Amino acid sequence: MNIHNIDFHMHSRISDGTDSPEELVALVREAKMEMFSITDHDSILSSSIVPDLVKDSGLVYVPGAEFSCQDEEGKYHILGYGYDPDASSINELVERGHGYRMIKVRKRLEGIKEKFSFTFTDEEVEDLMKLDNPGKPHIGLLMVKHGYAPSKEIAIKEYLDKIKVPGGYYIRPEEAVSAILRAGGVPVLAHPSYGSGDQLILGEEMDARVRKLCGFGIQGLEAFYSGFTAKLTRNLVYLAEQYDLMVTAGSDYHGKNKMVTLGDTGVLSEYEECPPLERFLKLMKTKG
Repeated sequence: MNIHNIDFHMHSRISDGTDSPEELVALVREAKMEMFSITDHDSILSSSIVPDLVKDSGLVYVPGAEFSCQDEEGKYHILGYGYDPDASSINELVERGHGYRMIKVRKRLEGIKEKFSFTFTDEEVEDLMKLDNPGKPHIGLLMVKHGYAPSKEIAIKEYLDKIKVPGGYYIRPEEAVSAILRAGGVPVLAHPSYGSGDQLILGEEMDARVRKLCGFGIQGLEAFYSGFTAKLTRNLVYLAEQYDLMVTAGSDYHGKNKMVTLGDTGVLSEYEECPPLERFLKLMKTKG
């Protein structure tokens, strides 16, 4: 398999992307990919849609999802791959994640109204709450529509990120890892060097975080990622080798909501042979 023809991190309209699953599959075909996964936030809905779209095509689709997690030490995004979409553990995790997401959307709407006097029509709020997985990007776009902010990015950074949602509305990383494992899936730490906001996690802090997650049963690191420098990538591949973890590659494509190209996974030419990535791909072929 050509390691440049894979992408294990992309988002559809089910969460905060702009393409439908059907449109994403068409783009994947156009890019001549061999293996891919759609990893919508706190949702496994794509796993019931995509298999029929790629049937008998030779294209390998792997069920995926990305779960927003947090504990006392910060935020984590945990990717799950190759799970059984009918497993109770993964469905219970999705239900909890979705429930927390809806609570946070309501509290952010209340917060920007109270702090900045930003309001929306009842119809707009109703449409927002009907989305599968609404979040800050969706509220940000509404703010742009009303002229409260010049861009979605500024809406999030200057306003929404300043609304503090009370604690308790997050899945803990150990809970996500456990649920994915019990569903027969592979839990992976998404973009490991990125924490909350502009936080960059490096060195001993990164090592400690990976050690902790290994204790929970994490099985991989997303070492190849569109936003990483070559140095970050090399450090993460080395760390994965030290802890006997697999390595994944993802673009984090969001369609028009993010300036990232589908298939831009940041795989470096020096890693044409990368045993931790090859282990992951071999395992995913059995689950796709």
